[in-house]
Amino acid sequence: MTKRNKTRVVKVGNIYLGGDNPIYIQSMTNTKTKDIKATIKQINELEALGCDIIRVAVLDSEDAYSISEIKKGINIPLVADIHFDPELAIIAINQGVDKIRLNPGNINNKNKIKEIVNLCKDKKIPIRIGVNGGSLPKLMALNAENMILAAKSHIEILENLEFYDIVLSLKASNIDLAYEAYKLASEEFNYPLHVGITEAGTSFKGLITSSIGLTKILEDGIGNTIRVSLTDDPKYEIMAAKEILKELHLKNNVPTITSCPTCGRTRINLIPIAHEIEEYLQTINKDIHVAVMGCAVNGPGEAREADLGIAGGVGEALIFKKGVVLRKIDEKDIIKELKKEIDNF
Repeated sequence: MTKRNKTRVVKVGNIYLGGDNPIYIQSMTNTKTKDIKATIKQINELEALGCDIIRVAVLDSEDAYSISEIKKGINIPLVADIHFDPELAIIAINQGVDKIRLNPGNINNKNKIKEIVNLCKDKKIPIRIGVNGGSLPKLMALNAENMILAAKSHIEILENLEFYDIVLSLKASNIDLAYEAYKLASEEFNYPLHVGITEAGTSFKGLITSSIGLTKILEDGIGNTIRVSLTDDPKYEIMAAKEILKELHLKNNVPTITSCPTCGRTRINLIPIAHEIEEYLQTINKDIHVAVMGCAVNGPGEAREADLGIAGGVGEALIFKKGVVLRKIDEKDIIKELKKEIDNF
């Protein structure tokens, strides 16, 4: 396993971020925060898939005052994403949020910054400073060194107020820029790093970009929490993050699915079967390998190598467990029977 960079430990709700602690997965809701019922529903669905920390956008006071009710309906730490308006941060903190995402450099009123920091100190709430490549000060050229300078200026505001429960992110949509910025940050600062490739794109492009970028960063031992940013349902962010961490041997008890690409030999409708089993496995906390194979060429061999698997025939499939054929099943029963075996494994 890659040696991890040691950082200061910061408490976020019931989670300890940094140091020797695990790399936590996070996402952001795309519901309207003031729609409390929808927001709670989405957060609980994301938690079931493996989300450890969730962030909500706070655009106005109604969003901010919704936080206490949202907190009552969820289990994982809640982060409020706030820009420019210090009053929203104050409300969110008093409503019991677990962490705020706030750039102190965006707030002109120094007294308000001091008030926010003192509240965070009293309630032991950390602040994430997020420097994005797209939002550097206008006169600053976009490069990693300037991203570090921007971060340092924000951090110094908090440190001058003797506040050190800081989490830092330096996201960019360009992989090389993000990697260089995080590399410099890991050398310059001792704060936990929230890593990701911002504005990565749709599930197609974004998954590729995030996978490459996060792998480069994580393989250097950098990062304490990650977000895969996608223009899609946030559940895909969690699924992708789990897969990245598993393949880098940074997360255990994550299932593996093997499935064939399908071809003219496939005689069952394999693609929807593979998708449904893949999504079902996201809710399973087991180190289990499941193979979903379409024909008799490679299917039986792959299925035997897996913990559980199916090999398709003509409108039917053989179901394997640890290399042994359990039974033959009709195509219409494949999903039901395979889920049953996964549950019982």
